[in-house]
Amino acid sequence: MTLDKEMLDLEQEIDYKIENVVATVTVEIDEKIDLTQIARKQAEVEYNPEKFPGLVMRIEQPRATILIFSTGKMVITGLRNASEAEEVVLQVIKNMKKADIDISKYAITIQNIVASGDLHANVDLNLASIVMESSMYEPEVFPGLIYRMKEPKTVFLIFSTGRVVCTGAKHKDALKKAFIKLNEDVRKADISRDQSEDSDYDDIDFI
Repeated sequence: MTLDKEMLDLEQEIDYKIENVVATVTVEIDEKIDLTQIARKQAEVEYNPEKFPGLVMRIEQPRATILIFSTGKMVITGLRNASEAEEVVLQVIKNMKKADIDISKYAITIQNIVASGDLHANVDLNLASIVMESSMYEPEVFPGLIYRMKEPKTVFLIFSTGRVVCTGAKHKDALKKAFIKLNEDVRKADISRDQSEDSDYDDIDFI
């Protein structure tokens, strides 16, 4: 089998979906943002500085939660697509303008993409912890194996059922490459077995 054909087969086998995109936003401001003023003007926000220094704002479409700090820094969570970050920021700026806070310049940085996936094969985690470099498995502490992939730089949580969670990717291309490489690594390590075989492990549900 040629390398190109093998890579194509691996691409066809990967099964994953993005669960959460985390982005940070920095804005240019001359003075600190008055979060109390925003809380007074916007009903759909949460602000309790005694418990948390940031204001929590939620956007329905696209669905996202935004943490806004007086320094001008924001953290966006809950997105399913990195391209939606721009639209969310524009809506936040529009809401802030209603509180007489004007922001014109901003920069968005995607910090992390979290995805869940399925290898469609049971995985021998005990064997995997031995043969896979940069992996750690302590079943008495956590039921999954932690696999730190060096390139692309990501971290996988691998469960015996073949379900996986990937974190650390900063763009979709890196995420796709990581899942292709994981499939390849699992094949080479010979740590998977047919799911029709009996398993002593319970399945893992992801939120």
